[in-house]
Amino acid sequence: MISYYADLAIGLILAFLLLSLLVSGINEGIVRLLGIRSKFLWAYLRDTLDGAETADGTSRLDRIVDVLKRLVRRISTPLTAAPSPGEGRSRLPATVLGVFARLPFGRDPRPAFSQEPPPAQSPPLAPATGTVAAEQMMAAEQADPLEQAVLTPDASGVDASGTDGRVADATAVGGVADAAAVDGAAVSGAAAGDPAGVSAVVGGVALPGEGKSMAELLHERLQEIDHAKRGRTSIADIPPARFAVAVLEIATEHGGVEVLMRDLDALNSPLSRPLKAVWNRASHDLEAFRRGVEDWFDGEMERLTLLYRRYVRWVIAALGLVVTLVFGLDSLEYGKTLLQDNAYRSEVTAFAQSGPQALEPLRERCAPAQDTYACVTDVLSTPAFVKIFTHAPVSVSMDAGGPVWEWHAGDWWRRLTTPGHWPGLLLTLVAVLFGAPFWWDILRRVSGMRSRSQGSSG
Repeated sequence: MISYYADLAIGLILAFLLLSLLVSGINEGIVRLLGIRSKFLWAYLRDTLDGAETADGTSRLDRIVDVLKRLVRRISTPLTAAPSPGEGRSRLPATVLGVFARLPFGRDPRPAFSQEPPPAQSPPLAPATGTVAAEQMMAAEQADPLEQAVLTPDASGVDASGTDGRVADATAVGGVADAAAVDGAAVSGAAAGDPAGVSAVVGGVALPGEGKSMAELLHERLQEIDHAKRGRTSIADIPPARFAVAVLEIATEHGGVEVLMRDLDALNSPLSRPLKAVWNRASHDLEAFRRGVEDWFDGEMERLTLLYRRYVRWVIAALGLVVTLVFGLDSLEYGKTLLQDNAYRSEVTAFAQSGPQALEPLRERCAPAQDTYACVTDVLSTPAFVKIFTHAPVSVSMDAGGPVWEWHAGDWWRRLTTPGHWPGLLLTLVAVLFGAPFWWDILRRVSGMRSRSQGSSG
């Protein structure tokens, strides 16, 4: 009797493990096909590094999703928070539909893939196209171009005011310097005999389209280990240590951490606030600043992972429901079948030991015209674990001629519409939601298997 219940437990656990693995595999396939994990990361990075994108009205995709939400009676939950045009909106979706609809099929937040190695010198920092900072900068540029106080050098390398071509970006509105003027200043410095060949022009923010955003400058330092996915980066995980070093590289090339923070302030980048806090706590020590940025980014990645899992768990639940209904696995019925299967095998064993007199109790389990020995052979070759996958709309069996496909749509539908099977189906769904790692650990404990690490340590 103890072995009966041990077999029952192992059979149920193994069935739940296989269904959980199937659900996880389908989910992982969808995530990889649509690049959701990578897009989720870069949507967060765009929001954190480049600021909010412009809220330019409802897109066609948003309207389609709203129609779908009305069909499933979810009108009250918006796809994303409805921001005012001045504040912009987040690229990170606010609902499950946003993660699996707007994020995969909307505007791709990932940087473009490049086969080139990281450049020796990066372009200047500029607001990302389509952001609130870029819109405000272009509005200020069109309102009064003379407000950009940039000194233009003449052909001799000395500008009209007699300076040596350095850019007075401190007088520019919002700390913004025209990228073309910066290049001209560098050329004039070389013509004037600057030992380095470039005048001391550091800092400043270029106009949109004349430089790269903070997220794109970060990707420049990671693109050497990247590979393309439909022309975009496939990076879905950035080590915190590499992120901290990349920020230091950008700051060093930009003229220092304080200059970078000043220009991030001019771009309304949310990154400027944590950088300021880390910089002040580090007492202007670069190594302490690097460790602080690494710790901050590590915490952000943990928070982002929890947010992603919160969205994905609803998709796992939906996939688990579909898999449970397709296979029609009634856990209660399956458990009863396992016990009956073990009892039947015990009778067969008794028949083998006691002889033909034990054959009579088995005849009622076989068809009238079927040979009892053939019936016993069929039952022994198809245990209860195999039978649980015979309730799907399509099943396959093997015979001497090869695989035989059978259609059971009518029986499958009657099974799903029978209230007596609903408690068992619900129990299966709940069990599948625990996940494959949980059931693997339970199977290992019940069966007495030891992991490789435990076996080596013993």
